[in-house]
Amino acid sequence: MIRYCALVVLVLACVGAEAPKGEEGYRALFNGKDLGGFRTTGSAVWKAEDGVIVGGQDGDPKRGGSLVTEAKFKDFELSLEFMIDEHGKYNSGVYLRQVPGKGGRSGYQVNIGRGAAGEFCGGIYTTQWLAKGDEKDEVRKPREWNSLRIYAKGGHLVVHLNGVKVSDYTDEKPAAGWLDAGVIAFQTYGAEGHAGWVKFRNVRVREIAG
Repeated sequence: MIRYCALVVLVLACVGAEAPKGEEGYRALFNGKDLGGFRTTGSAVWKAEDGVIVGGQDGDPKRGGSLVTEAKFKDFELSLEFMIDEHGKYNSGVYLRQVPGKGGRSGYQVNIGRGAAGEFCGGIYTTQWLAKGDEKDEVRKPREWNSLRIYAKGGHLVVHLNGVKVSDYTDEKPAAGWLDAGVIAFQTYGAEGHAGWVKFRNVRVREIAG
């Protein structure tokens, strides 16, 4: 009987370790009504419209900037949906553990863009590409809503695009501060003289216990 109970406990422990967590533990970062809980950096224009965050340049392609959470996060899973302009190298992305108050990227970036333009969607970038994600632009759906899920625990980063794992990278030698708690920032900027846009909705986060 003791051996049977021990076996049951072992099986349950293994199942618990491997079973997906589902949607439990997530909380909304965007309330669907306004940009409460966020601040902005740079000159890009951000607004909330009909349950959607819209980032753009108000007709001026030289504008760029970020929408930044007020709260800081260290290890977490971020889930969202996005849609992006299809013009040229118009680019967006998600900065992870960003230094509060800093305008440009200060750590890891998960890119949102077009592979054909060299802006690999779901790719992981610092000063170089660590993983190129959807390099051939085969998973992303142009002019449609796409789901993006980012797992960040220590130096291990995993990105799922539309349910497909497109990046899985472990940084063995992270730069100083890159694993510290920081803000999450949504970035946008134009290219090739074109003022573009990016949209986000259903933005949620789940913190991972150490």
